[in-house]
Amino acid sequence: MALPKGIAWVVGLVLLASCAREVEDAGGGPIVIGVIGKSQSNPVFQAARTGAEDMAKKLSAELGRPIEIRWRTPNVEDAQKQAEFVEQLAANGAHGIAISCSDATKVTGALKDAIEKKNVAVVCFDSDAPDSGRMAFYGTDDTDCGAQVMRAVVAEMGGTGKVAILAGNQNAPNLQARVRGARAEATKHDGIEVVDAYYHEETAEAGAAKLEQVQTANPDIAGWAMIGGWPLFTDNAIPWDPGRVKIVAVDALPEQLDYLESGHVQLLLAQKVYEWGTESVRLIVDKVAHGKAPPNPRCVAELTPVRRAQAAAFRKNWTVWRGER
Repeated sequence: MALPKGIAWVVGLVLLASCAREVEDAGGGPIVIGVIGKSQSNPVFQAARTGAEDMAKKLSAELGRPIEIRWRTPNVEDAQKQAEFVEQLAANGAHGIAISCSDATKVTGALKDAIEKKNVAVVCFDSDAPDSGRMAFYGTDDTDCGAQVMRAVVAEMGGTGKVAILAGNQNAPNLQARVRGARAEATKHDGIEVVDAYYHEETAEAGAAKLEQVQTANPDIAGWAMIGGWPLFTDNAIPWDPGRVKIVAVDALPEQLDYLESGHVQLLLAQKVYEWGTESVRLIVDKVAHGKAPPNPRCVAELTPVRRAQAAAFRKNWTVWRGER
């Protein structure tokens, strides 16, 4: 049965638009990729941005086709703003979106719409939204990350004493998993008591304030399991003598390496923050340009242990990661 004339006209327009997008994706037009970190103020997302832009340049040269990175990240953590950026990018023709989700419940709907209605290839990095239909996740195994941090600080404490967990944003699914991993690991050590997990806004200032507040209220805390290194992103965040309280933290930014070299921090576990950008862009371009889906939708990046002896060598990475060439 023939469709009514008006409906047939609308269907035809939809099909033409779809065909035009397929021709564009298969041809030489620019591939547009939105990159959304959690916050501008967190240096790890600046490293991810540099990685995304570097990979875009590399793949542009290989494909003979421009790849444009559109950086859309809130100044401070704001999951609703992230969702708005997703909607804007999809509406403005982005082929792909790479995102670290501050709160999966607030961005999943926008990601689903981008995927289902606009055929956008979505990769989550660092913090996942597994129910969004995203194509892949690249980042740390967060439960194992929390366990590694706790296991290391327990070893530094000699297997006994009170330990606190510094936990960042309570709504971030990756940090929730790290706290679970840290708590589970602590139960394996009879001499260890977890005082609590302490949440705060993910800024250096808020992290440092929470650290000092809790340590002052609980002076018998002998170790900190920092599942993120927030207070260590600023100067003078540790108001006690080096080594008096043992600290193991995630990430290894230059500011954190200062605390490692001073002896205030015993071990840093570095995430692949530059690769958050490079790998997300590579996965999206593989899909958009070649129709190639990742063989495994969950790509786990191992943590790199950095001790005082490795601090100077590791610091050199940040010349690249911060774009300071």
